[in-house]
Amino acid sequence: MRKKIAIVVHGRFYAFDLARALLARNHDVYLFTNYPQWAVARFGFPADRVKSFWIHGLNSRILASARDKLHTPFPEPWLHESFGQWAARTVTREQWDIVYCFSGVAEELFTALEGSRCARWLIRASTHIGVQARILREEEQRAGVSIDRPSDWMIAREEREYSLADVILTVSSFAAETFQETGVSEKVVSIPLGVEAGDFRPAPGPIKERIKRISGEGKLRVLYVGTKSFRKGLIDLQRIALEMAGRFEFRFVGPAEPQAHDLLNKLGANVEVLPSVPQSELPAVYAWGDIFIFPTVEDGFPVVLAQANASGLPILATTNCGASDFIRIGKTGWILPIRTPKAFMDRLKWADEHRCELAEMVARIYGQFGPRTWDLVAQDYEQAMKYSPSVETVEAELRDR
Repeated sequence: MRKKIAIVVHGRFYAFDLARALLARNHDVYLFTNYPQWAVARFGFPADRVKSFWIHGLNSRILASARDKLHTPFPEPWLHESFGQWAARTVTREQWDIVYCFSGVAEELFTALEGSRCARWLIRASTHIGVQARILREEEQRAGVSIDRPSDWMIAREEREYSLADVILTVSSFAAETFQETGVSEKVVSIPLGVEAGDFRPAPGPIKERIKRISGEGKLRVLYVGTKSFRKGLIDLQRIALEMAGRFEFRFVGPAEPQAHDLLNKLGANVEVLPSVPQSELPAVYAWGDIFIFPTVEDGFPVVLAQANASGLPILATTNCGASDFIRIGKTGWILPIRTPKAFMDRLKWADEHRCELAEMVARIYGQFGPRTWDLVAQDYEQAMKYSPSVETVEAELRDR
């Protein structure tokens, strides 16, 4: 079963975790990325197995900063095509069993690999890009401001990549369903992501403190972690916080997109708004909360949900993410429709009025939590590789597992 695998990614996403897990299972894995080798090594993957297009990563950060601060045009086609061309030149110097490439930079590489014996697997970390664009266009209209969404150029490019790929890997059942809507389901496999459970599973002490708080008379603490953006449901987050601030404490942690600042400023003293923190500090962030809220309108598999679950937090999330793949409704959290702030507020009121049940939920999550580790994710990748390219057989095998 040992495979020679190339993982190609324009950034980090979850590629470093996947590469490390597959390497630990004795596969011959190399990373092709725009991170420097030394930076990848900090995430536990050997630097000598990294092929780096670091100048691309540096240019990407400079140009993104200029776009956000100076409102200069962002050269999306040049950045994606130049990385794709580099990958096509570099990856094809060797023979591979499987090439995993993240969407957006795969077209040149997959075209260069046509006719070779290696399998071309496209990793799409979000929903089908056409569905994503539609949902975000609707959110843009609701917000009344321009928000970050896929360009027509990127939509066309990714759809060409879908055609070139032998298999399309999605990260949640919701994301896979969006491909079914567009008629590409025959080559789609869903493999949910994992979490470094040891980093986020707390000692018994913080859990006891949370249960004690919930069982007392103080305000319940409602936590959000993630990018503060319209895509993540900021319109609904703001309304929930403003209407429920007298009854709950709210804390939002994470970076804010420029378009979101006006909405965040209107929160005033009703919400504690904090910037992003290093991952090493996230366990303390989760320990603060009593309930985790995530009203996203579109996501593939938000890793913060797995982190919150590992931290023993009941979760309120939407249908439009990976929540349905692991949340047991009424047992470990609740799943609600998008753009329904009243439904979220009703559930928060229920939690405040049923504190014994909420405390039992925390104890249940902590006591029964079975982490989906990155090793389990790598095992699912192995099953998928074993049966490739028969997607129907892969899905049946993964369901049985």
